[in-house]
Amino acid sequence: MNTDYHWETDAQGIAWLAVDRQDADTNVLSEAMLEGLDEVIVEIAQNHPAGLVIYSAKPGGFIAGADVKAFARVSDAAWAERHIQRVHEILQRIESLAFPTVAMIHGYCLGGGLELALACDYRVAREDPDTRIGFPEVRLGIFPGFGGTVRAIRAIGPLKALPLMLAGRTLSGRQAARLGLVDRAVPERQLRNAARLILQQRPRPRRAPLPARLPGVFPLRPLAGALMRRQLRRKVRPYHYPAPYALLRHWVRHGGNARALYRSEAREVSRLIVSDTAQQLIRVFLLQDRLKALGDKQRLAPRRVHVVGGGVMGGDIAAWCALRGMQVTLQDREPELLGKAMGRAHRLFERRLKDPYRVQRAIDRLTPDCAGAGVPRADVVIEAIYEDADAKRALYAQLEPRMRPEALLASNTSSIPLQELARDLARPRRLVGLHFFNPVAKMPLLEVVHSPETDPEALADALAFARHIDKLPLPVASSPGFLVNRVLMPYLLEAVKLLEEGEAREHIDQAALDFGMPMGPIELADTVGLDICLSVAEKLAPVIGGEAPEALRRRVEAGTLGRKTGQGFYTWKQDRPVRGRPGKPSRPLSGLATRMIDRLVAEAVACLRDGVVEDADLVDAGVIFGTGFAPFRGGPMHYLYTQEHPDPAHKENGRPAHA
Repeated sequence: MNTDYHWETDAQGIAWLAVDRQDADTNVLSEAMLEGLDEVIVEIAQNHPAGLVIYSAKPGGFIAGADVKAFARVSDAAWAERHIQRVHEILQRIESLAFPTVAMIHGYCLGGGLELALACDYRVAREDPDTRIGFPEVRLGIFPGFGGTVRAIRAIGPLKALPLMLAGRTLSGRQAARLGLVDRAVPERQLRNAARLILQQRPRPRRAPLPARLPGVFPLRPLAGALMRRQLRRKVRPYHYPAPYALLRHWVRHGGNARALYRSEAREVSRLIVSDTAQQLIRVFLLQDRLKALGDKQRLAPRRVHVVGGGVMGGDIAAWCALRGMQVTLQDREPELLGKAMGRAHRLFERRLKDPYRVQRAIDRLTPDCAGAGVPRADVVIEAIYEDADAKRALYAQLEPRMRPEALLASNTSSIPLQELARDLARPRRLVGLHFFNPVAKMPLLEVVHSPETDPEALADALAFARHIDKLPLPVASSPGFLVNRVLMPYLLEAVKLLEEGEAREHIDQAALDFGMPMGPIELADTVGLDICLSVAEKLAPVIGGEAPEALRRRVEAGTLGRKTGQGFYTWKQDRPVRGRPGKPSRPLSGLATRMIDRLVAEAVACLRDGVVEDADLVDAGVIFGTGFAPFRGGPMHYLYTQEHPDPAHKENGRPAHA
């Protein structure tokens, strides 16, 4: 008997099939789970029910997709193709059942989970934003392979389905219903009734209307594909991330024939999954899971957070904590700063939550607090004032006597060692660093800083807190710059040195983009603020060696600090850098990239040697999620390994995978 599934028939003759993978918190479609599904579907069909509802017994969600850990073990494209063809058979069996079927969705319904749901006649979903529905496969270097490109396009048309797959984004239940990906989105209390009702009514299964199908008809299909490819090139380079381009080719070539699409899906996805790019992106996904596992949510249930510092960082940290459901008080001596912080928070809530009622509830959770009345009740107190050790210690002298003994005191310092900040505290072992990155709402990493004096319980609480606010916690030793700033700064300084040598800023930035970085280093320095770059560079000089370039120092002295002043290395207009058109570079862009990246990689090696983080994988995870280091290269330590151990067998689109 398969214990991953259990089913029963109700008084109306409807079979209710629960998916409940044993010994796991999450349902994923492993090979064994899929074979078990096939067996139980055959068993149910032999009982001739009036209908079938497939749902999850896991409180967190429906099905999170295929088993990504198994992807990392795939090295044989032929085996992968046979496996995908077998999954096609299993889902085709569900689609061909003689009775109607419903997928009842709550929480996550991603990748293979959504493909299974699309094989059902109908889909009903919980309407709240915690339900996430989508195809994230491109983030793993592949595209939907379990029939998703056939069934999603059939349900909502190519111009809705393909952008969803190309972007890898997810939808709430309500958004998915508006798009047509699910039939009904209802509150949780109505979910079972909605599934039962749709089986009783048996409407015609959803199909895209004729106007939505027309772009998939030849000769419009190649034109639509070319348009989407042009839009895609603005965001993604084909030799960095080939999967979305392979998806478009797959559809353009075979979109008029469902049988050919299924065959092409199996062939193309199996080819992609063994590629170097996909294997590195899968590795990055697993590194992300490792960071998540470092924080145990069960050990801590923080409800109240107090943030001191109403500037951009402090205000945005407070807003993020309120967005994640916590009661937050925000303290600053300047009411004007608090007003600006509340305005930014309001915009964040509107952008993320959409629903006016949920926006208002989030606003109600965030309270301006000039007097610091929230300190005695807070589970976590976060200091986010300017980088001055004396000022921080003076603040702690006021905060600590008013804090609960078990509360966590955290500093958002980006460079000051905890030992220096803790020396006057009565409870120094409860001090940790929580180093957020700007912008707080976009950067997933949170460096959790500890020193030899830090109480292990305090560190564990801080890691748990990071997970409660949906950040990826990275434990780092208290040392100048921690990991991310220490690794990033030599890279930025090398870029400025190239500028001093006469290289055009546009060429320097382009070299980094060609390597795979999300933003050029000159633009990044302007974005961070040249004054901040100079301050961090001076603090890190004893560790990373050398002095700050004169080009950087001159601009700071002149008050041209980058984006925030409208002038830095670039002139900024409407929050964008104004780029010139320099002539041909004096040396190959690949050589410029090598100089900058080599500095970054060398400092990453030094961080590992100095014990800033525990191992090389955590170095890679921190630098990828903290700086955006090209994910398809697997992180600086893995990149270094590939340079020292090149594998000529790995080629993609005519380019070496690590070129």
